[in-house]
Amino acid sequence: MAGSDDRRFEVLRAIVADYVSHQEPVGSKAIVERHSLGVSSATVRNDMASLEEDGYITQPHTSAGRIPTDKGYRVFVDRLSEIKPLSPAERRAIETVLEGAVDLEDVLRRSVRLLAQLTRQVAIVQYPMITNSTVRHLEVVPLTEARLMLVLITGAGQVDQRAVDLGDVISEDEVARLRQTLNAAISGQRMSDAATAVAELPEQCPPDLRDAMTRVCTSLVESLVEHPEDRLVLGGTANLTRNAADFPDSLRQVLEALEEQVVVLKLLAATRGPGAVTVRIGEENEDEQMRSTSVVSIGYGSDDTLLGGMGVVGPTRMDYPTTIAAVRAVANYVGQILAAR
Repeated sequence: MAGSDDRRFEVLRAIVADYVSHQEPVGSKAIVERHSLGVSSATVRNDMASLEEDGYITQPHTSAGRIPTDKGYRVFVDRLSEIKPLSPAERRAIETVLEGAVDLEDVLRRSVRLLAQLTRQVAIVQYPMITNSTVRHLEVVPLTEARLMLVLITGAGQVDQRAVDLGDVISEDEVARLRQTLNAAISGQRMSDAATAVAELPEQCPPDLRDAMTRVCTSLVESLVEHPEDRLVLGGTANLTRNAADFPDSLRQVLEALEEQVVVLKLLAATRGPGAVTVRIGEENEDEQMRSTSVVSIGYGSDDTLLGGMGVVGPTRMDYPTTIAAVRAVANYVGQILAAR
């Protein structure tokens, strides 16, 4: 759509707004009555004819009404001049709910519930990607004289615990030396860098600690690499069934696709840095099963560090300004909370 054709865009915006609100094809008379465009019905009809010819709207059946196409939604989203802000009550609710979380898992589960409630869509939150996290601290706890517990805490608040059998007794002093050496090597390091450092420690440590260090490092490396099976929280799937009319032939395949972890991870794959919103509409989705949906996603984290992605999945007939505002607000709060932990 030509950037100079502002009136045609206003007609398209009116069609999008009315179709999202009323779920019915929109005619020229309704546009003139509901929107102050300052033009006649005949002018609106001409603009609608041009929009239809260019593929931005379509006529679903023989009525005079039109509905937006994926192409129409795309130009509408791309030309959003402002995002509808959340109300003060909605912002207070987000802050109150998330600040009450006790740990990382609780933060993510509360975030999913909030997004699903605010947008009335399916909400997805990705666990912080380990490769983008840093090591905050490693605790080494003696369980017996020959068995240790390793407690790895990441900068995002993830906790991984692993028991290590040493095969021989170890003194408290030796445990303290292990703890000091390990933390000196990996605290503050990115997980991938920490894994490299851990792999080199056995050869660098004194002979009397080498066997214990080798066993500890072998176990610790497993904590420092990705665990894809633990990376997603999904909520609000039932919201799709409330919009079943938007998926006349595809609701089942959309629900089946959401059960596949690989498919869902692809929906968040476009997330870039924290705060960068991505909207993929209909045919823009890579997976064929998801081409009747729209996906609004965003990265969350702190400063320039991307920890993970979150977003919502719903029909292409979506309230994009409100959805974008909700996704952005929740991601912002999650990033702040994880940065403060």
